[in-house]
Amino acid sequence: MKDFLTDVETLRARARENIDKGPVTDAYGADLERVIDILNQALATELVCVLRYKRHFFTAQGLNAQSAAAEFLEHAGEEAEHADRIAARITQLGGQPDFNPDSLSGRSHSEYDSSLGLEEMIKEDLVAERVAIASYSEIIAWLADGDPTTRRMLEEILAVEEEHAEDMLDLLSQTK
Repeated sequence: MKDFLTDVETLRARARENIDKGPVTDAYGADLERVIDILNQALATELVCVLRYKRHFFTAQGLNAQSAAAEFLEHAGEEAEHADRIAARITQLGGQPDFNPDSLSGRSHSEYDSSLGLEEMIKEDLVAERVAIASYSEIIAWLADGDPTTRRMLEEILAVEEEHAEDMLDLLSQTK
């Protein structure tokens, strides 16, 4: 029966090879370039969400506007945290996080929204959260065991996006 662990001397020798790749070793099982590209799309998605929530925070008016605006502001902060985590992971993998505003909306999975009505804002935020949930679910399934660190990070972000969708659904029910 073959041992499933590589012997220590081989592990040490491999660790010295390609030392400039940092945490990305021969054991990394995903398509690194594709992972970085997908993470840059996720980064764009989070940044567009921050901008959309911030706009909604500042422009929300009418009944329930105060509680909705507070939720928008909270979500904007959490989406910014997601963007930071994704950018840090891109860098850790040896990539460059793409914050270029000229291509942001084109790379984002969600859309920016400039609705004026509170109900429309909430609906658009709910749609964006549902897009993020579907997108992250697909990415997580695609990564499988190829990049468990990125997968776990996205699973944590996904859980927050699901909470955001639930919050938007609750707010939507309050506007009717």
